[in-house]
Amino acid sequence: MNVYEAVTSRRAVREFTDRQVPREVLERVLSAAAWAPSASNLQPWHAYVLTGRPLAELKKRAGERIAAGDPWDEPEYEQYPPVLESPYQERRAAFGEQRYGALGIAREDLEARQRAAAANWDCFGAPAALFCYVDRRMGPPQWSDLGMYLQSVMLLLRAEGLHSCPQMAWAKYHRTVAEVLSPPVELLLFCGMSIGHEDVTAGRSRIGRAPLGETVTFVDG
Repeated sequence: MNVYEAVTSRRAVREFTDRQVPREVLERVLSAAAWAPSASNLQPWHAYVLTGRPLAELKKRAGERIAAGDPWDEPEYEQYPPVLESPYQERRAAFGEQRYGALGIAREDLEARQRAAAANWDCFGAPAALFCYVDRRMGPPQWSDLGMYLQSVMLLLRAEGLHSCPQMAWAKYHRTVAEVLSPPVELLLFCGMSIGHEDVTAGRSRIGRAPLGETVTFVDG
């Protein structure tokens, strides 16, 4: 698989099989992803990888919170601006229509939407998950480094025939994640990532992208 194929075939998969991902594959991917760029080579990411019983325990605890109707944890960062202006609001709305429309869930069916969202905390059935932390003392430039690292991880997973789903949703249950991982207090959970083999029998949908002209300006000499 070349780089173009990895980029264009990567998408957020939300249906995984229970086929296990070998430890050596995960180590190979994360060893290569460590070469992702970061300003002054700070490498501000810290990743925890869960499989087996620890991941099952985390899923169990998150599921119990959902069943009990526990509110989300106090947010440690703002996932979206309070007001999304155009064109971002339209893109977000289009995502919701495509995502839930593919599941046959009507816009007004809030209960069904909540059930679909709850699958986040089961990692969509994936047998492996990565949790990416950043030092609280870091600023926006270092957070952008996380994005380059995580994209590297996801593309390398594609090279291994695997899929992934990055999930900021896990930040809403950061205390539950911390109960299982016991990270140092200076680390803040940015996101989780489900990892595994796609369940191709579940059907799939892919969210479109804006035309090139909306996001790129060429300035020719």
